[in-house]
Amino acid sequence: MPLDPKIAARLKRNPDGLVAAIAQQYDTGEVLMLAWMNDEALHRTLTTGRATYWSRSRQEFWVKGATSGHVQHVKAVALDCDGDTILVKVDQEGGACHTGDRTCFDADQLEIALG
Repeated sequence: MPLDPKIAARLKRNPDGLVAAIAQQYDTGEVLMLAWMNDEALHRTLTTGRATYWSRSRQEFWVKGATSGHVQHVKAVALDCDGDTILVKVDQEGGACHTGDRTCFDADQLEIALG
């Protein structure tokens, strides 16, 4: 069964048919990671309650936590106003980053020159 046509019509995909997907911890607002979804990955996410992405490097679907155990239980999904980004609010078990860090944004804080 494909993605609901009403949802599919709202998506603005890149040339590879992908839409950026931001995973956010549902109760704290913590930004966990950025990944990519195609129509099928979004459909699987909406129908299974497990965050499913498209791996650009492996060219296959990737259910977050299927091999690592660091599962993302989906609590809510929303499209941004342009339809080119998906916000996936999840309850994250373990680290969200492939490095094992809690988020993909923990390791490399950049300095901001003020003034």
